[in-house]
Amino acid sequence: MAEFIPISQAKKMRSGVNVKAEVKSKGEPRTVNLKSGGTVDVCDAIIADGETEEEQMKLTLWGDDIKAVNVGDVVVITNGYTNEFKGEVSLTKGKYGQMEINPQ
Repeated sequence: MAEFIPISQAKKMRSGVNVKAEVKSKGEPRTVNLKSGGTVDVCDAIIADGETEEEQMKLTLWGDDIKAVNVGDVVVITNGYTNEFKGEVSLTKGKYGQMEINPQ
C-alpha cells in the first residue's frame, strides 16, 4: 500500500507522488495539440486534503479521466508527477501513475 503524503509536501516533489484528496472544483475541458500529432482533451481540477491554500493543488486530467472525476470525489493518485507552469504546480498521473476514484 502506498504511503500518502500531504499536498503541501507533494508540491515540492517532482515524481513518485502519492496523494489522497478531495476534488473541490473542476474546470471546463479544452482540447490541446499533442507534440506527436493529434489532439487530446485536458481539464484542470483543484484537489485538497485540507482547507488552506497550502493544502490545495491543481490536478490535470487527461482524456477519459475528465469524465470519470467529479466534484466531491476522493481521488488517490499513485506514482504521479508534478509540473510547474507560470509558478503554479500541478499534479498529473502521467503514463506510469494510477488514479483511483472513491476507493473503498
